[in-house]
Amino acid sequence: MSTRKHVVSVTVRDEPGVLVRIAGLFARRGFNIESLSVAQTETPGLSRTTFVVSGDTATIEQVQKQLQKLIDVIKVVDHTETKFVDRELMLIKVAVRQPEDRVEIRQIAQDFRARIVDVDRRALTFEVTGDEGKMSAFIEQMREFGIIETIRTGRVALPRSAGAPAVRPVRAPKVA
Repeated sequence: MSTRKHVVSVTVRDEPGVLVRIAGLFARRGFNIESLSVAQTETPGLSRTTFVVSGDTATIEQVQKQLQKLIDVIKVVDHTETKFVDRELMLIKVAVRQPEDRVEIRQIAQDFRARIVDVDRRALTFEVTGDEGKMSAFIEQMREFGIIETIRTGRVALPRSAGAPAVRPVRAPKVA
């Protein structure tokens, strides 16, 4: 079986220690977690964790079954076999060695829809959001100028809507 990247979302109760138990399950199976993102969901008391791990499909399915047995786990979704939308956020600080580099760096950033979030005489810091391919391409474009440092949030993912009608926001009930 071939090894490939899997994007797995796990909806859990928002309780202390849950993330450690889930990450431990991956570690016991010998998986390196390549990306991890966790935050509260639209439902109070629940969090969604998105993992990116490499492995063969059969092994990932086994991990999913073990995850579903954990008491705090509500739902497990492997997005890899379905259509999904994923994004991550990156902050990247790029060196500005020559004044003329600043114009070229800004033009490349504009092409990637990156936002400048900090300006210094010797560096520009950008915020970039997008999929993994966009992040890698932006890094490659900036490499010739000199990357001072980067940080990435890790991927988040949701399944694509298949022709679903537009959803109106749910309003909280009025309190008397």
